[in-house]
Amino acid sequence: MRTNQLMLYKNMEHGELLQDMTFLMENCENEYYNKEDMVGLLFECLNELLEMTASHGFEGNLWQNYLTFLLANHENAYSTACEVVGAVDGSINKIALHDLEIIREVFDYDLHIIEKALDTDFVSMIENYENTTGHGKVFNKRIRDSICQLSCKLADCESAETFKETLTTFYKNFGVGKFGLHKAFRVEHSKNGVEIVPINKIAHVHLDDLVGYEIAKKKLIDNTEAFVEGRRANNCLLFGDAGTGKSSSVKAILNQYYDQGLRMIEIYKHQFQDLNDVIAQIKNRNYKFIIYMDDLSFEEFEIEYKYLKAVIEGGLEKKPNNVLIYATSNRRHLVRETFRDKQDRDEELHTNDTVQEKLSLVARFGVTIYFGRPNKKEFQQIVKVLAERSDIQMSEEELFLEANKWELSHGGLSGRTAQQFVDYLLGKPKCN
Repeated sequence: MRTNQLMLYKNMEHGELLQDMTFLMENCENEYYNKEDMVGLLFECLNELLEMTASHGFEGNLWQNYLTFLLANHENAYSTACEVVGAVDGSINKIALHDLEIIREVFDYDLHIIEKALDTDFVSMIENYENTTGHGKVFNKRIRDSICQLSCKLADCESAETFKETLTTFYKNFGVGKFGLHKAFRVEHSKNGVEIVPINKIAHVHLDDLVGYEIAKKKLIDNTEAFVEGRRANNCLLFGDAGTGKSSSVKAILNQYYDQGLRMIEIYKHQFQDLNDVIAQIKNRNYKFIIYMDDLSFEEFEIEYKYLKAVIEGGLEKKPNNVLIYATSNRRHLVRETFRDKQDRDEELHTNDTVQEKLSLVARFGVTIYFGRPNKKEFQQIVKVLAERSDIQMSEEELFLEANKWELSHGGLSGRTAQQFVDYLLGKPKCN
């Protein structure tokens, strides 16, 4: 095994298991090493492999799945270049082929050699592993399936060249690393600075699930489609009453356009000073990124909106073409204004400057979409559709009567109130 000769695929995340298994492959028949220690190391490796299998949802040949995951997850000069343009020219191809020849040796290694040398029985347990859940904690079913399918394709490759071509196609179609394998992210601070971290569980809401607001959804779809197709698009502000589906619409957009390269990074108000660092990490990737800010608003004493203004439009560095900002808010004007502001303006020499300072943030959103509270008839229609989808057996008259009672004591007319009412009905015994 020549894994110490790797040049591009080095220092891989979760690569310790590869190092230990390579050591076993090289030395399992070496009498210099104590057999019991070697057996102990083997089962430590198997434990780590099974733990990763449980967290990532792998099935089939677990050893090959693990190696495939390393290849799909490792961002290096070759994999990130292929993500952008597919097969690339230049000397890097020779270096990549050199590395993949080595990895293919480990990939195709006959584990029965270790099994026989150490007098153990483990190969049959990990070569045809069945996963009963269909997914893991880290990957959803779609990602898990793409890794397992790639593993099978790599196993069928008859040469290092076809091995490399198969992997290159995967990089082009799916991407590489966390941005290739996940759809949503948050921002955290670590010892290495600002870090973009995957969100493993997100709501599987779709636009068709949201009843009503067809004009609002159409504006959001048109802007997002222009963005993912490489045409000019605008930053977008969704504003209006609470519980009307603003946040759900943004999540639905992500689910609808994820397979076209759309990714979303959620960032909070106190993190706006990190925006430049976040954009620096994503501006050269082959994805379209929406930086998502939920429930955005500012009090008079909060100055974070000035960071946002500079990033959206006004700083020296141009915002990358693969980045847009989507925000939701209950306020049309994001920076809070009071009657005291008017009194203060009456005493100022340049009152218009104060007004423009507070309105300039909203002006940087090219598309603004209003989500208003539904009227009684619209609310009842939302309740009716949600009840039908949930197969709730109740007469329309009784359904509307109970819904009207519910909304009076649970926040008034809104899509959120309608969904909470239907959830209440589903939670009652023998309601469906």
